[in-house]
Amino acid sequence: MWSRVPRARTMLIRSRISEPLARAAAMGRLAGVELLPLRLLCSTLYDMKSAAVTIRLDPSLEELLDRVCRATGRSRSEVVRNALRRQLTLELFEEARRQIIPFAEAQGIFTDEDVFKIVS
Repeated sequence: MWSRVPRARTMLIRSRISEPLARAAAMGRLAGVELLPLRLLCSTLYDMKSAAVTIRLDPSLEELLDRVCRATGRSRSEVVRNALRRQLTLELFEEARRQIIPFAEAQGIFTDEDVFKIVS
């Protein structure tokens, strides 16, 4: 996914879509076909309803983020969203586990191995 569509890429998309459609329309091949406006064909992540969050990174964390982005070809936003989603999921899991532990201990379940024995 593109977080931004550079102007050169937008022009490339426009030329690849507009010119063939214009030729087909001129030849009468598109009779009765409703065409979408070009702006709908060139959608970006800006179309997403989202909140913006500003964070400060120390230089070493910023370099690590940039290195991951270059290695994976993903944007900073995408990498940070994924990391935040994983961390929040982990926090929720740990909170649920803390709440369940007293009930498990009352049943004689004290370790992960005890759980695996019951589940397996």
